[in-house]
Amino acid sequence: MSTDSPGSRLHIPIHLRWGDLDAFNHVNNTSMLKLLEEARVRAFWRAGPGEEAPSTAVLDSGIEEGILTLIARQEIEYLAPVPYQRRPLEVQMWFGKLGGSSVEVCYEVHNDPAAEPRELYARSTAIIVLVDAGTGRPTRLTAEMREAWEPYVGPSIEYAHR
Repeated sequence: MSTDSPGSRLHIPIHLRWGDLDAFNHVNNTSMLKLLEEARVRAFWRAGPGEEAPSTAVLDSGIEEGILTLIARQEIEYLAPVPYQRRPLEVQMWFGKLGGSSVEVCYEVHNDPAAEPRELYARSTAIIVLVDAGTGRPTRLTAEMREAWEPYVGPSIEYAHR
């Protein structure tokens, strides 16, 4: 996992699994959403003992922690089929907006940075709402979240094929 300088993007490597492919021998559309979910968890959930995580990993995982992260909306634009490859995909992530209790997470899915030529496979946006696990009501972003995430706020994705 790496990051650019503040104001830019997180770079999260995600390996494909053979089971992510469909009958057309490319990553299935529903598998792409699971790959984005995996990148999101690695970028925002705190690391376990002996693990590394970026500075944006400030969320505690598990319902017992009292805060849930729920997807309120997700949009994805597929730009090229993703073939099976042994090198990891690179998921670039940033925030389009930080709201009171929600965040807009933006993604671009590329092939491995060492690959030539570089390929942009998909772009996506997810609106994530923080919810109190006990009440089910939205809860405010904390000062710790804002401090960790503000350096990665950038322009929202403008989709070309709407």
